[in-house]
Amino acid sequence: RTTTLAHLWVYANELTGPIPTEVGRLTALTGLQLHENELTGRIPTEIGHLSILTELYLEHNNLTGPIPTEVG
Repeated sequence: RTTTLAHLWVYANELTGPIPTEVGRLTALTGLQLHENELTGRIPTEIGHLSILTELYLEHNNLTGPIPTEVG
């Protein structure tokens, strides 16, 4: 388990596929930067479980659908 990880910065790494729903288990995250990749699919609602998240960068991917209300 990685529950004490505060920042996950994996931008501009040519990542593909959907954002894993398991990201919602990283409850100590304050920064999540996934921008400038090739991510697809919807933004997982589980990101809304990250109650102390202050930075979320998802731009420049191929994500679809609305931003989940749980995230806002």
